[in-house]
Amino acid sequence: MFEYFPGNYVWNLGVVATLNSGGLIDEVDRACRPIKDAAAQGEDAGTADFLRAWTALTDQLVAQAEDAEKAGHARTAGQLYARATNYLCQSERMLSNSDPNRIPTYRRVLELQQKAFELKDRRVSKVAIPYAGTTLPAYFSAAPATDDGPAPVIVLVNGLDSTKEHMVASGHWAELAARGISCLMVDQPGTGEALRLQGLTARIDTEAWAGACVDWLESRDDVDAGAIGIVGWSLGGYYAPRAAAFEKRFALVVAWGANHNWGAVQRRRLEREGERPVPHYWEHVLWVWGFDKEADDLDTFIGFADDVHLDGVVEQITVPFLIAHGSNDRQIPLEYAHRSFDQAVNSPKRELRVFTPDEGATEHIGLDHLPHVSTFIADWVADTFAELAAAR
Repeated sequence: MFEYFPGNYVWNLGVVATLNSGGLIDEVDRACRPIKDAAAQGEDAGTADFLRAWTALTDQLVAQAEDAEKAGHARTAGQLYARATNYLCQSERMLSNSDPNRIPTYRRVLELQQKAFELKDRRVSKVAIPYAGTTLPAYFSAAPATDDGPAPVIVLVNGLDSTKEHMVASGHWAELAARGISCLMVDQPGTGEALRLQGLTARIDTEAWAGACVDWLESRDDVDAGAIGIVGWSLGGYYAPRAAAFEKRFALVVAWGANHNWGAVQRRRLEREGERPVPHYWEHVLWVWGFDKEADDLDTFIGFADDVHLDGVVEQITVPFLIAHGSNDRQIPLEYAHRSFDQAVNSPKRELRVFTPDEGATEHIGLDHLPHVSTFIADWVADTFAELAAAR
């Protein structure tokens, strides 16, 4: 993995994710160069410096976008707003949930993302999924194929620290659209806007909110209700297989990173084994799962986390199942990818794809070569939907 900040895995992960999600190396370098010394102080200590540097870059791009918009150059403005969203979103991801800058920064992310859609990606719109008396915020990409009738769709779900705006920046929805597949990018409970602005925390029984997504999709006349799949990256590698195991309306499932036993990973992290995805890590996970950092001790949380696993769950998957994992994933051991594959005995088409050093994409969810993993998954999804359609 490209390591701009030697020894600081968390910051390097953010840089690589940004560059592989549409960021430009010159812009990223200009933002990061002034904070190299801060990076050496550790992932937590320099978070404020990271935010200031990347916000300055965001401000610069927004000013350029506004000038382009005034000049009538809509596409140029949209591209600038899209990159600004990417940069600000990555810096927001680094903040502690108790940081007073977090919510205002995220609200600005939402505003910039909407501007990018309006000027650049008009086939993507913000939607609200009815769920448990409230709604789940999401973006829906209507593939061009929907102009001719109902199309297959993928529900794309977050991990521990990503948002639907990270999904947009990844471009995975565009790869699906080019293959005739729409995409619902959802901030499920415990992630993104659902967590930050609505206070919806994560739950073990992911089929509850996943089923709500299917209900909403089935109500649309541009969706092929028999061809709805679910893809989850990082902790989504737990969320998505769990959902597909118990929500039988899903036609296929992809674990983009095999998070087979997240609880066991937390015990490893207590022992400082393996890398962590964000600064202020334990504060972050308590927030995601609805624990009070003042009232609940870490032992209580770890006991709860022991139940976040797929043993006895993937056996219930009865649809095609792809597991994509990097051979050098420093967060989630490769052994979990093999465990998910070995236990998915009732899937009619199960596949394990391990990305190697020779090709790249060996780090967590392939962030070091994200487009390579994204296109592989998009091809697998398209091929599998075609096979399922031929068998109907």
